[in-house]
Amino acid sequence: MSKKKVLVTGIVPKEGLTRLFELYDVTYSEGEPFSRDYVLEHLKEYDAWLLMGQKGDREMLDAGENLQMISLNAVGFDHVDIAYAKSKGILVSNSPQAVRIPTAEMTLALILATTKRLAFYDQVVRRGDWLDPSERRYQGMSLHGATLGIYGMGRIGSTVASYAKTFGMEVLYHDVHRLPAEIEKELNVTYVEFDDLVTQADVITIHAPSLPSTKHKFNKDVFKKMKNRSYLVNAARGPIVAEADLVEALQTGEIAGAGLDVFEFEPTISEELRALDNVIMAPHAGTGTIEARRILAEEAAENIIAFFEGEPVNVVNK
Repeated sequence: MSKKKVLVTGIVPKEGLTRLFELYDVTYSEGEPFSRDYVLEHLKEYDAWLLMGQKGDREMLDAGENLQMISLNAVGFDHVDIAYAKSKGILVSNSPQAVRIPTAEMTLALILATTKRLAFYDQVVRRGDWLDPSERRYQGMSLHGATLGIYGMGRIGSTVASYAKTFGMEVLYHDVHRLPAEIEKELNVTYVEFDDLVTQADVITIHAPSLPSTKHKFNKDVFKKMKNRSYLVNAARGPIVAEADLVEALQTGEIAGAGLDVFEFEPTISEELRALDNVIMAPHAGTGTIEARRILAEEAAENIIAFFEGEPVNVVNK
């Protein structure tokens, strides 16, 4: 029996794909990642697609005439038309476990960098200037005793909550699905309605998926309700925050600052946002570590193996 054929696109570390190469006929680029045109031309030859660096839109899915499943080298799936894939009988799986710790670590880094105003301090020192942090206008926020508001209490949000407790923060959360009481007690977190989260939190972190219901959840009206000394951190998905409204809130002092690893129109970042010294930014690098990318590749590969063994996991379009 001939081996199943698997196409790997994007920059995926080969050391995470060992089992995939052992079991299947894998096409993998050692040099430049495969272009969209290449994928469109050749996707019909494959049974499975380990997707990174491409969009799984209708044109792509139509090109995959024999495609049975797509494994995403990511937790997010907004770059794939999962409903259309389902209509074509293509199963789509994501990789939620591998991103949990590195994304939570990035969130914590952004919380620290933002509340401690490290981007601003760095700019001052680099240009050869100095300042007196005794002046109130140059001061940030202490985390101990502050309130963290978590929007989206899944795997990543729960991990961030555990990190925050180490810093002595009180943790509130809001999610469409409230946690069982025993889990709330274990994590030492308190469920609140969204408006209460917005008005009570000193720092808000976002850990929700990009859905029609979450698009622009954080907008002009929300920023007006937030504390003037509060900070927003987003390491989830850019469109959850209305970028133009965030810029205005940062410019006018409605909120104190922001830490962003994702953007509404990435990789394009507005000049207005880039000009602000009360925001620190990263290029969607939450899983940008050697260890995280290897583990992510392993999870994406295991999705494919599980599917061909008849026990699919991490399915997002059931």
